[in-house]
Amino acid sequence: MKLLVSPINVEEAKISRLGGADIIDVKNPKEGSLGANFPWMITAVKKAAGTTPVSATIGDFNYKPGTASLAALGAAVAGAEYIKVGLYDIQTKEQAFDMLVNIVRSVKDYDRNKKVVASGYSDYRRINSISPFELPEIGAKAGVDVVMMDTGIKDGRSTFEFLNEQELTVFVKDAKKHGLKTALAGTIKFEDIAALKRISPDIIGVRGCVCGGDRNSSIKQELVEKLKKEINQA
Repeated sequence: MKLLVSPINVEEAKISRLGGADIIDVKNPKEGSLGANFPWMITAVKKAAGTTPVSATIGDFNYKPGTASLAALGAAVAGAEYIKVGLYDIQTKEQAFDMLVNIVRSVKDYDRNKKVVASGYSDYRRINSISPFELPEIGAKAGVDVVMMDTGIKDGRSTFEFLNEQELTVFVKDAKKHGLKTALAGTIKFEDIAALKRISPDIIGVRGCVCGGDRNSSIKQELVEKLKKEINQA
């Protein structure tokens, strides 16, 4: 499993890189679970990340495929290798496909090596969003590279509180069946690592646990190192 860490500024990006993060994720928690940061912040983090790949969130979106496509292109131009969209206020397969196929075109027309990540939410029932279990099929048809699951509301509740290990395993296996990579996030804790190894997503995404449990605090290098070590242990 690759470790994705979500800093909110350049200093945290440097700490994440030094701690051994495999992917550095630029977001803005003030604008939501997958809130977008500024283009110049993506560019600055990309510079600080060196050879470590950078991902960037473009927002928790409702049905605005044009706006989302333009935001995705902006993140790609700013330097992100992974462009991540949250299908927050999307209720139907048709809306999800229209969003994703246009985001993919926007990004891939600019650079075919860039990766598009479609994120659903483990707490989809409480935010009235499309089920993340629909994403592997829709994402494969739209041409995305990665399907992800996060929590839509950041109130300290974990993805594991909304979906059990068996359900998360089904999500990962279905995505792999459709030829897609997978990512799991949503208040992941150190004690979840054993279950995540059994579930076996390609990427796990964190912030709070490498901030000492408070995602509004700062990322600590020693906690990134500790998490990376636990992930790599057999």
